[in-house]
Amino acid sequence: MEKPLNKQELVSAVAEAVDLPKAKAGEVVDAVFGAIEKALSTKQEVRLVGFGTFVTATRKAAKGRNPRTGEEIDIPASTSVRFKPGKALKDAVSG
Repeated sequence: MEKPLNKQELVSAVAEAVDLPKAKAGEVVDAVFGAIEKALSTKQEVRLVGFGTFVTATRKAAKGRNPRTGEEIDIPASTSVRFKPGKALKDAVSG
């Protein structure tokens, strides 16, 4: 397995693909991430056709057990981000 692509490498790839200076490409990447983050923070779905969909999911508060002591604990409600890949991305990855 290859090493993960980090943000600097992503910025370099974007700069090369659209013939922009790396500084400008960095601003573009930051703006995209910022827009996605802002939409998700307001519980808005972000749908990028062909790539995938980012959506927030809310988990209710629940009771759980400490596996070590067996005592009951409260698990607080939480919100997480989920990503569902689009068909084009699935196809690109699988073959």
